[in-house]
Amino acid sequence: MATNETTKGDGGRLDFNHGVDIEALRDGQLIEGEYSGKTILVLRRGEDIRVFRGTCTHLGAPLSEGLLSGDRLRCPWHQACFDIKTGEATAAPAFAALKRFDVRREGEMIHLEAPQPAAPVQENASGVFVIIGGGAAGFAAADMLCRHSAGRGVTLVSEDQSPPYERTLLTKDFLDGSWDDPRINLGAEPLDRRGVTLQLGAKVARVDRDRHVVRLDDGRELSYQKLLLAPGAAPRWPDFPGARLPQTHVLRTLADCQAIVAAAKEARRVVILGSSFIGLEAAASLRARGLEVDVVSQDTAPMQRVFGPEISTAMVATHRKNGVRLHLGRQIKNFDGAAATLDDGANLPADFLLIGIGVTPRLDLAEEAGLTVEKGVVVDQFLTTSDPDIFAAGDVAAWPDPHSGQRLRVEHWNVAVRQGQVAAQNMLGGEIPYRDVPFFWTRQFDFSPLYLGHATEWDEIKIDGDIERRDCAVRYIRAGRVMASVMIGRERECLEERERMERALAGS
Repeated sequence: MATNETTKGDGGRLDFNHGVDIEALRDGQLIEGEYSGKTILVLRRGEDIRVFRGTCTHLGAPLSEGLLSGDRLRCPWHQACFDIKTGEATAAPAFAALKRFDVRREGEMIHLEAPQPAAPVQENASGVFVIIGGGAAGFAAADMLCRHSAGRGVTLVSEDQSPPYERTLLTKDFLDGSWDDPRINLGAEPLDRRGVTLQLGAKVARVDRDRHVVRLDDGRELSYQKLLLAPGAAPRWPDFPGARLPQTHVLRTLADCQAIVAAAKEARRVVILGSSFIGLEAAASLRARGLEVDVVSQDTAPMQRVFGPEISTAMVATHRKNGVRLHLGRQIKNFDGAAATLDDGANLPADFLLIGIGVTPRLDLAEEAGLTVEKGVVVDQFLTTSDPDIFAAGDVAAWPDPHSGQRLRVEHWNVAVRQGQVAAQNMLGGEIPYRDVPFFWTRQFDFSPLYLGHATEWDEIKIDGDIERRDCAVRYIRAGRVMASVMIGRERECLEERERMERALAGS
């Protein structure tokens, strides 16, 4: 036994700045440490000791609280995956690998050296790939193609003027002011520096399947061998008088959010139409900025169709507790730029109006190209459309979900990024089925449910714990089977639930 004393850093973490006794490293367990002012993650398996950056490369979750299954480490917050052998990010929403530290052993003491980047995927893939859409799925596909050394053969076409960014932050941290512009960018290195040709602010006019050509609205043509359709969705607009005034905003793009932030800096009151995730998350963020917020919704129980009555009730109570005025079962009849008039005659003063009544998938290109479309672009388990050279991912894709046994089309960020990654691998000639369990999260004040699976109907809802105390697991059961679950304050249990769902599918 070594006589050297192992020190602890802040919060009881192992301090590796001067070495750590190997006996302090519990075999097979994730251990958090500190080195050069940074959080690190340590895993010992016998004599093999691996040390990585200790926080997720997505949004900084502590990976020591994650779930280790074999060589796969899953993030506790948003369920990104890393290969614990290499540090490689194997499943979004993390894209950048974990930096790995060199380990040096002197007797019974473990010392660390400067971090080393994870080894990249070494493949010489080639081809001509066109991606339509610069959102979650489009970026994830381009990133994966770059990892396989195919970046110089990729053209990404996006109507957005900005390079790909973390859209989930727009209604949360970016809107409430706690996150700045540089940190909203996706990936550790811009796509164009990795060889991808970015066509920003460009609109696709049509897809010519016979010629394998994408025509832009300015007349330019892009040839492809494989094409990914990931155009996303467009925000819905109401049709009441004043709905298109300059003081009316939707929140879909970074430019939309920047315009709302600019308006909020000069505003005192805002009216939000819609109790969608966008509407309610925006309400919480704008309250954090100190604005008076009125939410108008035709729903009498917001989110009940997604979460059921218990969580819907708790969500409504959370907003009211935090000063949001909810006008449920109501509609806006008119907006004059200074106030919104409701169908019951109520007049709500507003410096601006924010619309959050959902989105519509952008299916026009697929329909005009003659692809099979049924409430979404129909794809098989490999995300291939009815044309073997065209793939679809994200908000437009309707895929056969093995967990629910249904063909699903959902508008979740995690689904989009994972589909983009799988589609890219299959565009390179792989045969990887998309079998991920759907997952999404929301954050509204201190209310942060994690939703796993998919349930449009259920026979019963079982609640373990206390929703009001933000410590519960809510399960949605149909025909005796858990179709979906919501965890609040139970991140690890959510990871374990996902493992159970995946094992059940693998054994079926």
